[in-house]
Amino acid sequence: MKVRCEWANVNELEIEYHDKQWGVPVHDDRNLFEFLILEGAQAGLSWGTILKRRDGYRKAFDDFDYNLVASYDDLKIEKLMQDSGIIRNRRKILSSIKNARSFIEIRDEFGSFSKYIWKFLEDGKPIQNSFRSINDMPANTELSEMMSKDLKKRGFSFVGPTIIYAFMQAVGMVNDHEVGCFRHEECRKLAEK
Repeated sequence: MKVRCEWANVNELEIEYHDKQWGVPVHDDRNLFEFLILEGAQAGLSWGTILKRRDGYRKAFDDFDYNLVASYDDLKIEKLMQDSGIIRNRRKILSSIKNARSFIEIRDEFGSFSKYIWKFLEDGKPIQNSFRSINDMPANTELSEMMSKDLKKRGFSFVGPTIIYAFMQAVGMVNDHEVGCFRHEECRKLAEK
């Protein structure tokens, strides 16, 4: 039997996400935008709640096409507020649209959001942590605080230090798989490529 991170043994959906995505370095802008939206939507909720609605988010937010999301108007906002496939929180929905616009501005400035976000890491390489338990993991770090401040300065919302640290974990900017987890070493090797 495979040994996984403590949090990942809840249900099949979380196991699959843990085994295939969490902690894998992401450089594709659309995928990075997806995780920004999903992590912001998670604020105050469990990740499992968001994972169950991930397909609903893909459908509601045009497969996370930030150009389309940036163009959403009041009619689309009201449609999203009626969509039971997502978290129907007006502030989070408005934040997604605002963040799409800021995301595009960063792409215009840096050539891609990936170039911008990964520049926060030394040599653009993921941080390799060696946590033995979920209890050892921080909720945020100095780096997530610095990234959060910069994103907020650039017009983003729902990007506090804790949300950004969860984003960093999700997109492989940090390898927070517990050292006993079978994915710890796999993600470390992925980071070396």
